[in-house]
Amino acid sequence: MIPALKASEYIYSKLGSNASLLPLAVKDIANSAGLTAGSYITGKDVEGKDRFIDEFGTEAIWLGGIPFFKKFTDLTFYKLLGIDPKFDVRNLKNKEILAKAIEKAPTEKIKQGIIKASKNPKYTKNLAIAKFAFSTVAAIATYAGLTKFRQKYRLEEAKEELREKNKNKQPAVKTLSMPLKKIPTAFAPVHSKEKNKDISFSGALQDFMFNPVKNLMILDGSITAARLSSSQSRQELINYTIKEAGTWFFMYFAGSMIQKFLENKAKVPIKLDSLIIESGELKQAFNDNNIKASLDAYDKIIKDTSKEIDIYNFIHENPDNFIVKMAKKSKLIKTMKNSDKIDTRAYIDITDFKNLKSNIEELYKKAPKDNIEKYLKQVVKSKRISVLKNIGICIGALGVAVPSLMIAMRYILPNNREYKVMEMAKQENQKELSKTA
Repeated sequence: MIPALKASEYIYSKLGSNASLLPLAVKDIANSAGLTAGSYITGKDVEGKDRFIDEFGTEAIWLGGIPFFKKFTDLTFYKLLGIDPKFDVRNLKNKEILAKAIEKAPTEKIKQGIIKASKNPKYTKNLAIAKFAFSTVAAIATYAGLTKFRQKYRLEEAKEELREKNKNKQPAVKTLSMPLKKIPTAFAPVHSKEKNKDISFSGALQDFMFNPVKNLMILDGSITAARLSSSQSRQELINYTIKEAGTWFFMYFAGSMIQKFLENKAKVPIKLDSLIIESGELKQAFNDNNIKASLDAYDKIIKDTSKEIDIYNFIHENPDNFIVKMAKKSKLIKTMKNSDKIDTRAYIDITDFKNLKSNIEELYKKAPKDNIEKYLKQVVKSKRISVLKNIGICIGALGVAVPSLMIAMRYILPNNREYKVMEMAKQENQKELSKTA
């Protein structure tokens, strides 16, 4: 039976993971708040209201769109075809591991599901690729539809505000010299979605398919390309460039770079997942010397083997080994619900398992001979500080620095301070007044 997780274990684990959506959500909330505040500063009520609805309304779709469509595919196409959607097609790469997965399946139903999925590997793999493609394209299409609706809505809001202001005023006769075909904004939303080109898959397909963060990168990549290519003014292009560059760097890349820097700088090893570092099992393993015994057992059996099947067998045949237990605790090895039995439908990344072993070994070798409790408290504290620093730096950049720079550019560039939607609303109202004159 797997012990229940403490809130601190879960939160710090997710915030410190480069494959988790939680850090993206936290960063995006900060970015959305900063952009919304900036919109109220530069464009007042109409732009601020539009920004708020856009940023916080689309965030749920941005984070939940792909998982929603994947679940939809599981409940429709996979169910119709009788293929278990929980079977990871990466298991098809190694026939020895596939055979062991069938042999060690925790239930007969799962065993038969793996056998059926593996009978026609090309078919099963193509189905997984189709699921990935459909969910990604469907999410992009959802964004595009939502953006089109929002653009129409905010234009009508702006026109109505201008009508109210000009009820007792003589309408101006001056019109804009350049009609706007679209609704460009100098202070653009992070996740408003433009029409997107077809997605092409590269050799890194599997990495993007099974990493939710990289899956989102495809969405944002198509959006960024569309924004930059369709910019209608120098000011708009500059602001798009600032926003997109800042968002991409601090949303997807800075986290891992900062994490590596802080790990190397720390006085104690903090590379392990917080689910392990924060756990009581780690302290107990030090006290009863189970860590050393588990490391020795691994080295004795595995030695210098490079065969993945040998390590895969070790995982299944040594459930009480501390390394295996921590792999399960950190979700590197997926288990059945409320059980420590391995779900063999899931994929076990052998490289990640070996890295886990190395990180546990480093933590053990650098531990003092006495006062282990103080040492582990220092590890926990250092890990937490590194996670908070990492998130804090990215939040500061996305929530303050990037929006502030965009506001500055809005004021620095001449004739670009007014909200572009208001400009278009003035033009539309002027045309309507001309028709009725």
